[in-house]
Amino acid sequence: MTQPTDKQRASLVDAALAAAERGWHVFPLRPGTKRPALHGEASCPRTGACAAGHAKWEQRATTDPGRIQAAWACGAFNVGIATGPSGLVVVDLDMPKNKDKGSSDAPCGATTFTALCERAGHAAPDTYRVRTASGGTHLYFTAPDGVRLTNTAGTIAPLVDTRAWGGYVVAAGSATPAGTYEAVGGSVAAPVPAWLLSVLKPAPKPSQAPSMAVAAQSRRYADTALANEMRTVSGAQLGEREAKLFAAARALGRFVAWGDLPRSSVEAALQEAGEATGLPASQCRSTLRSALNWSITHNQQRRTAA
Repeated sequence: MTQPTDKQRASLVDAALAAAERGWHVFPLRPGTKRPALHGEASCPRTGACAAGHAKWEQRATTDPGRIQAAWACGAFNVGIATGPSGLVVVDLDMPKNKDKGSSDAPCGATTFTALCERAGHAAPDTYRVRTASGGTHLYFTAPDGVRLTNTAGTIAPLVDTRAWGGYVVAAGSATPAGTYEAVGGSVAAPVPAWLLSVLKPAPKPSQAPSMAVAAQSRRYADTALANEMRTVSGAQLGEREAKLFAAARALGRFVAWGDLPRSSVEAALQEAGEATGLPASQCRSTLRSALNWSITHNQQRRTAA
């Protein structure tokens, strides 16, 4: 009974060490699951790695072989990779769910991502890939220096999520009751594609809230910004149209959040500009909806300050 467990643990240690050799920071996940195996704050002993205060999984993830050997000596833990400290952006291409409820014809994340690459004028990138336990795919990319990317869920497209700072993925060699995680191609992680980076970059932080003396100028400034973004989208070339539309919506979303522009006006103007470049109407609507939702949610600062 103990032999299979010992073999499984040795295999998982090897998987953790292999990831660490790539410079990826790993931490243990509970055996057979995707959940961290580290103690929570309530039960933190405030010793060792937590001597200066409770350290969460992202802080405790490591590339140190000694620490990895010690952690996995305690059990057959699955391997988690903390994407942020590892300098990674992992694109999670999921499979449609609820296939028995009439959604079996919905495109999977991989199909959608390939279509997005083609629209951007590039083939799907050749990079390190892992097939997930559910049959989806993880595409590993290296993040650029000086840019702190965070997780996304559905921002790029349905069934296309990303993991960066604040996120983690299950490494190849791990297993759950649904199946195993297996490396299926690409020897190294390629740099994140430029078109994808433009979508994932955080929107510019809004400036300090204007004083009452300049509040009357806010609408004029917002109208100018809208006109400029419409020109940018209208002049977008093949391969950059959707990215330009997405960036414009994120830039203008803050004016919607602050009450300077009606959302309906922004959507109508950018929808017209996007369709004028040749993008399908449905694609424009989907892109605008996700970009504006994100921007409005993350740009409440000026209204709060007022």
